[in-house]
Amino acid sequence: MAAIQYYDVILKPVVTEKSMAGMSEKKYTFLVHPEANKTMIKEAVEKMFEGAKVKKVNTMNLDGKTKRRGMTFGQTAKTKKAIVWLTEDSKDIEIFAGL
Repeated sequence: MAAIQYYDVILKPVVTEKSMAGMSEKKYTFLVHPEANKTMIKEAVEKMFEGAKVKKVNTMNLDGKTKRRGMTFGQTAKTKKAIVWLTEDSKDIEIFAGL
């Protein structure tokens, strides 16, 4: 495994109805690097977003979907999703502010 820097860990936020509803409880959902672990995700969130203090991190590995084009089958890439819980005294994450 190559050395993953903190700015390579978080790929993009997940914007769905369920993840937007979780923001009221200070739960934020991100797509993360497939080889990142919970401590790397916690460190990346606290470094990238000022004033954010992570309480806990839940992760899930998602398998790729099977796709068909004509008679050939293939699969999309595997992904990893992380749900980050912030503490009550933590500041909100700004990228979700306008959504």
